[in-house]
Order: sequence, then structure tokens, then C-alpha cells
Amino acid sequence: MRATQAKVAICLWSALLAGTRAQTPAPTAESPAAQFIPWLLEGKEQFKQVPFADVIRYATGRKVLPINRDDATDQRVLQQIGAALNQVIKRMSAPESPIQSYARINEVSSQFENMLRELLNAAPGLACDFPKTLGDKAQRSGYPDLRLVDTASGRVYYLDPKLYAAGGRESSFRSFYFEPKVATNKVRDDAVHLIVGFEHQPRQAGHWEFTRWDVVDLAAFQVRLKAEFQGSNRDLYRPDAIVATSGDRD
Repeated sequence: MRATQAKVAICLWSALLAGTRAQTPAPTAESPAAQFIPWLLEGKEQFKQVPFADVIRYATGRKVLPINRDDATDQRVLQQIGAALNQVIKRMSAPESPIQSYARINEVSSQFENMLRELLNAAPGLACDFPKTLGDKAQRSGYPDLRLVDTASGRVYYLDPKLYAAGGRESSFRSFYFEPKVATNKVRDDAVHLIVGFEHQPRQAGHWEFTRWDVVDLAAFQVRLKAEFQGSNRDLYRPDAIVATSGDRD
């Protein structure tokens, strides 16, 4: 049931986006919006627990593969990832680390991605890089952040580093999102999907201290759908839409 719901939601959302590209008048009974919005309002309770594997499947055509705890290759790769993560924590916590100059923790995510990529590329039998879109263009933004390949088996592991404050593991605030897109889709393989979580202490005396890491398998991860219609300032302040302005005053 949930797999069908995920597929319907993605298809309707794609239809709605396609409809907005055309220069058409206000929505009619046949418009994508007229079909999608009432359906979404009626069925929103059904999208509070959607398997992430279904979202990936219907959005990209690819499978989310679980880590096999009895498989020698998966276990070896996990050990190599763990060794790299130990080095990341050690180096990032060092007083001479470049990230110590950052006052805000959300400004250092790219530094973790860069270092993890470097360390995993140096590990025997592994190749790690930034995943590419369908247009074969490397892209940093969006999920996932890194694509790791075990060269002997050809298995692919997507990695997405996350930083969180000590005591924040039980937080209900959004910490993960995936936006289905076509042109900029970076999930191009049947692969294992892993979140790499780094815990940090509050910054004290200008120093960031990273205390632990966790590798999370997303094979059984469940997500929620939040429908949101957006617009930019360029969309808002169109000359033809402004009906009064300070420029009208004498």
C-alpha cells in the first residue's frame, strides 16, 4: 500500500511541476493542481511513514540495498569506512584544524565531505567521489553527498555525512530531506545508502570537539512527505503584479 502511495505521490507531483512550466491561466478542473491538491489534503495522514526505499525506487528507478551483516564485502567496507571516520574525528577535533575558525557548525559540512572523500580514496580497493547527475555533471548540493565504490566487487555505497550536537539524537527537527528531481538526480545505482552521523560538543573557547560517529543504514528508513509551494522574490515582485509602491508618492 505504501509503495503505491509513494509512486502516486511522486507521479502527481511531477505532473504538477510539469504543468506549472506552461504559461496557462488559472487552474481548471483538468489541471494537475486541481487533481493533486485535493488528493494530497485527503491523504496526507498516509504519508507520515513512507519507506525511503520506495521513494528512491519510484523517483529514480534504483533499489536501496540493505547492508548484509553476514557478507564479507559489506563488512570489510564498513570496517574501512569506520577507520576513515576515526581519522576524520581526530583531525577535525585537532586545534590546528581549519574548521576551528568557524563559529557556526553548519558551515563546515563540506569540510567533512572533502576529508572523508580523501581518506576513503586512500583506502585499498575503494574509490570515492562526488556523485554525478544524469547529465554526468558532478554536483555537491542535494542527496547523496558521496559515492563510494568497492572496486573488486563493483558495489556502490552512497554516503551522506551529518553533524549534530551532543544531546540532539532524539530531536524531532528535520535533519534529512530528499527532493525528487530528474535532471539533477544523483542516485544512479542500485546501492547501499548510508548516513554518517558525527556528534560534536558545544564550541568552547573557540574549539570544536567531535566525540563519536555512527553509520546508519537507510534500507528500513521511513520518511514523511511535506508538501510546500514556494516562490522567490523575483516571483513576488514582478512589475505587472505590483499595485502600489513608495515610488508612487510625490
